[in-house]
Amino acid sequence: MSTAENERHRLTEDVLKFIEAGVDSEIPDFNDYCLRMFALHYEVNAIFREFCDAKKVRPGDISHWKDVPLVYNDVFKTHLVASFPLEKSVMACLTGGTTSLTQRGRIFRDEDGKRLVFAANRMMTGAYLFPDFTEGKRCRILILAPSPELAPSMGMAIGIDQTRQAFGTPDSMFLLGKSGIDVNALIKALRESEATGVPVALIGATSAFVYFFQACRRKKMKFRLPSGSRICDGGGYRGRFGVVTRDDYYEMVQEILGIPNSHCVNVLGEAETATNLFDDSLRRCVKGQPPRKRTRPVPPWSRVLAMSIDDLKPLPDGEVGLLAHWDLANVPTVLAVITDNLGYTTGHGRGCEMVGRAKIEGGKVSPLPDEERTAGAMGDTAIFRMLERYVNFSIELKMLTAKDPKIAPSVREEIEARPGSVASCPQVVDEILVAQADAEAAQLRDDALNAFKDQTERPLDWYKSEADKQVLADHPAGLRSEKSGPKRTKTATMVKKSKK
Repeated sequence: MSTAENERHRLTEDVLKFIEAGVDSEIPDFNDYCLRMFALHYEVNAIFREFCDAKKVRPGDISHWKDVPLVYNDVFKTHLVASFPLEKSVMACLTGGTTSLTQRGRIFRDEDGKRLVFAANRMMTGAYLFPDFTEGKRCRILILAPSPELAPSMGMAIGIDQTRQAFGTPDSMFLLGKSGIDVNALIKALRESEATGVPVALIGATSAFVYFFQACRRKKMKFRLPSGSRICDGGGYRGRFGVVTRDDYYEMVQEILGIPNSHCVNVLGEAETATNLFDDSLRRCVKGQPPRKRTRPVPPWSRVLAMSIDDLKPLPDGEVGLLAHWDLANVPTVLAVITDNLGYTTGHGRGCEMVGRAKIEGGKVSPLPDEERTAGAMGDTAIFRMLERYVNFSIELKMLTAKDPKIAPSVREEIEARPGSVASCPQVVDEILVAQADAEAAQLRDDALNAFKDQTERPLDWYKSEADKQVLADHPAGLRSEKSGPKRTKTATMVKKSKK
């Protein structure tokens, strides 16, 4: 085993110990671990090393985690960002397809990386969605999201299935299939909970819940779920089913299910960073703490800062900027990622809240969110075209090139509507829900689901760009040489190109 492999494994074991210590623990040497991980990634990750060299930031040049170079999440759509030999991949997740009509982000994890992401999110789920559960306690989980069988590389599907295995009873079930919500099974399960007094947990895509609640209103159908029932939504709401604010959503949960606001939890997941962030409403309720404005506590193994839209410098608590994540659970990729989520922090980066997706106004990032994309899971790459003006990103393998900086805020919707476009994760749910009534939506649904399935059948070298191939040839130790090629594994493969 090489020195780098030993260091990667040592870091993994240490971070797993931090995670197992729980969300209320402390890591006094967090900074030291960040610098160690930065040094490792610089050594073994060829793409990241070129990026750091272009920014003139190398290990030994910095002494604080805030100075570790931030990688834009769109880089994952254009390059293979892996800090381990790719033939050791055992897990792959796809992100949105907004860089080009068919290109999607590609996040690979090896066995250690899989252990980290599963451990981190089991701890976060237990702490914020099931904080009242003693060790071994379970409940019935009703899931309104695609299953891993339907979408094997969708992060939402993989994560919720892990939650089902960790916290669900044997009668827990996925209720969103290719033909939409299994309404009869869902209603039956909710009525059973009413009749028996046994609480249930509902977990799934925001748009699926909105769709179901609106249908219940039309049918004048309501449920009164027993005390202790809860609901967790994530993945975003794109407005496909009308204008619904976050407060409207909570009102519908109370009206249709009888679940109080305190037991409504929202989760923010970014495929490019390992740890999901949950709001703290239910945890505070269980602990007897007074209600407050919702925020997302950041666990000890992570930090989040809001970065200025003008110069990408950290902002004080309460000021809205682009959310950036430093996550020690990102051992297989890169430590620090900046997203196009607009939000603010609390507690000097120990808490945060998202206010929406960034949008472009007059060729600049607006401090106000794009109301048409208030909670979508994927971003508009236009923001990163603009950000390149402020950052020295003269890396030879640039992730994007901009021809027109004045791109309309709704460019993502326009791109996704084009023939050949492959939907992003939350849009997949939207298309599933409307597919029976719309032939075009049915085709988009099939294309998107096939993207998540086809990647399990293609070798890694099938889809590499010419730039990726050159990097692989130049840096065989870091990313595996093209000549040798990776093994054809089930999960370490990606989406084939559209034939359209």
